[in-house]
Amino acid sequence: MTASLTPARAGGRQWLGLAVLALPTLLLSIDVSVLHLAVPHLAADLDPSGTQLLWILDIYAFLIAGFLITMGTLGDRIGRRRLLLVGGLAFGVASVVAAYSTSAEMLIAARAALGVAGATLMPSTLALIRNMFLDSRQRGFAIAVWMSAFTGGVALGPVVGGVLLQWFWWGSVFLLGVPVMALLLVVGPLVLPEYRGPTAERLDALSALLSLAAILPLVYGLKGLAGHGFGAEPLAGLAVGAVFGVVFVRRQLRLTDPLLDLGLFADRGFSSALGVMLGSTLAMGGMFMLVAQYLQLVGELSPLSAGLVLVPPSIVMIASTMVAPALAHRLGHGLVVGVGMVVAALGFGILTQVDPSGAPALVVVGQIVVSAGVGPGMALLAGIVIGSVPKERAGSAAAISETSGELGAALGVALLGSLATAVYRAQVVVPDGAPPEVAAAAQDGMSAAAAASDGLPTPLGDALLLSAREAFTQGMSVTLATAAGATLLLGIVSIVVLRHVTPAEHDDTEEASTADTSGATTDTR
Repeated sequence: MTASLTPARAGGRQWLGLAVLALPTLLLSIDVSVLHLAVPHLAADLDPSGTQLLWILDIYAFLIAGFLITMGTLGDRIGRRRLLLVGGLAFGVASVVAAYSTSAEMLIAARAALGVAGATLMPSTLALIRNMFLDSRQRGFAIAVWMSAFTGGVALGPVVGGVLLQWFWWGSVFLLGVPVMALLLVVGPLVLPEYRGPTAERLDALSALLSLAAILPLVYGLKGLAGHGFGAEPLAGLAVGAVFGVVFVRRQLRLTDPLLDLGLFADRGFSSALGVMLGSTLAMGGMFMLVAQYLQLVGELSPLSAGLVLVPPSIVMIASTMVAPALAHRLGHGLVVGVGMVVAALGFGILTQVDPSGAPALVVVGQIVVSAGVGPGMALLAGIVIGSVPKERAGSAAAISETSGELGAALGVALLGSLATAVYRAQVVVPDGAPPEVAAAAQDGMSAAAAASDGLPTPLGDALLLSAREAFTQGMSVTLATAAGATLLLGIVSIVVLRHVTPAEHDDTEEASTADTSGATTDTR
């Protein structure tokens, strides 16, 4: 009787399945950053307008964020493995179309398809981990592996892109997805379990449309705030998103089988973990943006060199993520997450001390400390979110978790980016004798000031460039000091609020007596 109440431990087949799930996760995170290096090459080939180029860059992330909730719930209803394989096939086909695009419009359409396909992959991979690993300790380690794949992809994106563009044409960056998805389609059915909710109902199409109508304008507005500051267009986007968000929530409360089960937020562990995750990704999103700009605009590093500088912090984050489950088992999830946030706050404090020389050493040290602190929290918080819900809601919970991360990163870029821009504009000094158009350009930002300085006589150009670097560095320091304070507060909140929270509330021990520990877990079809 005792044995039947013990969660079944995963066997070799589940661990092989985890390796298969890590591959699309790695690819998706690489795809977020790899395209930026290819922009000059594809712009020369396809000659897109400025607006088209922005859509080429942004539509992928927009549609991933917009479709996550819909796809997470869809996987719960039609089968998570089925949705993963369909999404993998679509991602592979769209990758080929993107690689061989002959016009800007064709590439935008392919990137849109990649975003929709990516939204099917992200929640499916995490939800399947929930089904494959019933034991909470094994599941914690599996989620750490999954999170490490995502982190590693972010770091590898610029490096892989730089290598490919050194030897091949711009479309090669998209072809990375083809062999990965081919492997998923061949091996996935053999090692991954199928699962769908036992009472799966038809997806509510109106709710899906309302979720898109809420999230897409919100993300658009946040990106507009980051790029152009407070203006009518981004504020209108935020307002439209908020209105549709209210309508979406009201509909979910009326439905007997909603697209998004708002009752999940009543769970203290679920809602607290999401809140801390949102705050930490907000701080990280702002930091990544500012550090990348600092290295390239102030330090004058190439995108590839800047990407290489960021590899050591990513390695540290992966290492800290992998040790997090063992630490949490000994010390408790709340303490590990909270202390990690305090360490991250120290790292943000180190980053406030960078100077206008552009030397990368202090940036690397600060980011290593931040990464060491944030890494454990990302894995443990995702584990709390997934482990706090019944298995039939895992897809929806995974989608909510990843939507929180997407919105947190967008908020970080918008809010912290706006703060940095405000400080920059207050601090930059245009030297006497510079034309009015140069003064206007200098107020636009560091990159515009650097471009304007090239057209000035050497003394004036050097003076403007020095002032712009000092102003940018000051703005970065003030912004990251704010992030340090917010992260320190998150650490204290995590220690207090999450001290009794673990991801083991729904271990589904009743499945232990029937689960096949050598193969796939529950297969409800």
